[in-house]
Amino acid sequence: MKFLEESAEPNKEPKDPARISEPFSNPWQTVSSTEVYRNPWIQVTEHRVIRPDGKPGIYGVVSFQNLAVGVLALNDEGFLVLVGQWRYPLGVYSWEIPEGGCPLGEDALETAQRELREETGLVAHEWKSMLRMHLSNSVSDEAAVVFMARSLRQGVAEPEGTEKLMVRWVRPTEAWDMIQQGLITDSISVAAIQHLLLIHPELGRSAPTKI
Repeated sequence: MKFLEESAEPNKEPKDPARISEPFSNPWQTVSSTEVYRNPWIQVTEHRVIRPDGKPGIYGVVSFQNLAVGVLALNDEGFLVLVGQWRYPLGVYSWEIPEGGCPLGEDALETAQRELREETGLVAHEWKSMLRMHLSNSVSDEAAVVFMARSLRQGVAEPEGTEKLMVRWVRPTEAWDMIQQGLITDSISVAAIQHLLLIHPELGRSAPTKI
């Protein structure tokens, strides 16, 4: 199995994180923090704060106990795999790339490999880090990472008891059409598919191309 990190752009000086953040300072002051709710997946905290305008206020934050992990699995013909399932919080059926939660402190790549295998039965022999995201940064600290999986071999899926899944293969252009039609709205999936078409524009052609 191979794991490939994305390489930096050639002939470009790396950006200094300290220099980028230097002009910006935190205008919020935390007066007190109270845990309101906790379960194995999330924690809700109410913070009493001094706002940037100097007035008192409150700020509710949802902290996640897992890192969200997505897998964009692409076969040799240039098709990607989607997983369909009913999303309880939204009350709608959702088409997404394979995803799951990585407990904090666990290796994200191992979680990605497990989720892909459990949800689709696929085992990939080539992995590459694609992107990192914050999913709802005004109310939550939930972060996500996305991997691309290649050189696929089909095995047997083992979904969890909370998952009743359908699996389908689509061309990236079809996935993009599903985004435009509102059939794919999951933020990790939308970002991953857009990223794929940006870094591999040849997949945006009418016929899939091997990469």
